[in-house]
Amino acid sequence: MDETQTRKVNIHVPVLARVEGEGALHLRIRGDVIETLMLQIYEPPRLFEKFLEGRSFEEVPDMVARICGICPVAYQISAVNALESLFGIDPGPWVHAMRRVLYCGEWIQSHCLHIHLLAAPDYLGYESAIAMAHDHPAIVRRGLALQGLGNDLMTLLGARSVHPVGIKVGGFHHAPRADDVAAMLARLRAALSESEALVRWTASIPMPDDEQTFTCVALRDAGEYPIHRGRITASDGLAIDAAQYDRHFTEYQVEHSTALYSQYRDQPYLVGPLARLNTSADRLPDVVQQLMHDTGVRWPSRSMFHSMVARAVEVHYALSEAAHLLENYMEVPAPAVAVTPRAGIGYGCSEAPRGLLWHRYQVDAEGLIVDARIVPPTSQNQARIEEDLRLSLQDFGLRHSDEELRLHCEKVIRNYDPCISCATHFLKLHAERL
Repeated sequence: MDETQTRKVNIHVPVLARVEGEGALHLRIRGDVIETLMLQIYEPPRLFEKFLEGRSFEEVPDMVARICGICPVAYQISAVNALESLFGIDPGPWVHAMRRVLYCGEWIQSHCLHIHLLAAPDYLGYESAIAMAHDHPAIVRRGLALQGLGNDLMTLLGARSVHPVGIKVGGFHHAPRADDVAAMLARLRAALSESEALVRWTASIPMPDDEQTFTCVALRDAGEYPIHRGRITASDGLAIDAAQYDRHFTEYQVEHSTALYSQYRDQPYLVGPLARLNTSADRLPDVVQQLMHDTGVRWPSRSMFHSMVARAVEVHYALSEAAHLLENYMEVPAPAVAVTPRAGIGYGCSEAPRGLLWHRYQVDAEGLIVDARIVPPTSQNQARIEEDLRLSLQDFGLRHSDEELRLHCEKVIRNYDPCISCATHFLKLHAERL
């Protein structure tokens, strides 16, 4: 083709693509070099932060749960962490333990959904989990059973698994009955062998050899693997409280996307399960660390294609952690402490399945929300995804067909499990070859 000519290709394949959200990737390729790469998110803003203004702090946990149908607990926990820090409340060890159990349920269901319905079909050569189930029925059944167990664990403490309603500022609305907890504990213990097999299976799937350099950002706690609380840390040594987030991390807008981007010290960074394992694997029980070693993956990993293994490791850990926390369960007469609102600004964060989730609330003396700001993990990963796509595509080879490039791009994007709007649409690839 003459260098003055440009071939534009718009690809919209009529099968269900496994990307959560709606987006398009724009590429301009000159020979073997990517001149322009833009991951475009063009969904309209949802304005949840504005919806919260003027509402009582008591309404916030149930309202923010509606932001995401896959990880509602993450939004609830980050919110109550922020508000309880402002009101000077420590709900006590029982509440902290049960919130951790609830969060484990969310990790289990979200990670199992991603592994079996979104990512694994990529690597095994299937267009969907339905097609994969024809040849691997036991694997898909195991994944759906584990996902269902995660949903039931969320229901135990949240009353339902989708947009649960159990959490309140100060604790929980109700405590589970001891016999319900005992039944759940038996199921968790029985599932541990299945989750261990899941880790070994994901590690056996051949992955591209694509190591890159990136900064990992995740919570870190002095005594436990980070889930519902901790300090914000980075792999370069940063360790800060949630209130200091704005001093080190910057949100910015780009013309080609409605989703905000984030930078740490003017560079993209990674949040999510791989970032958590890379920075806090030493906080895992010895048996889980041994299982990680047995996978043959070199940890910390510099390959985003190990994200699926990282999710499987966290599924196994979440099952064992929930079982451990429920072993000596006792019903309590008051599952929440009293709350007296006060004016000020509160900051909170937690580790959503997809990574660090940061909340900031300004509240007046009557407990009404004056201003709210929420920074989800997908927007924090946005710049890192574009950087990864550029590097991975160059390594993959730009002489491949547009369809092959599209499929590779979807694999790369799905490593981050981007929850753009909790909907499933097509990934459109717009390629210009010069």
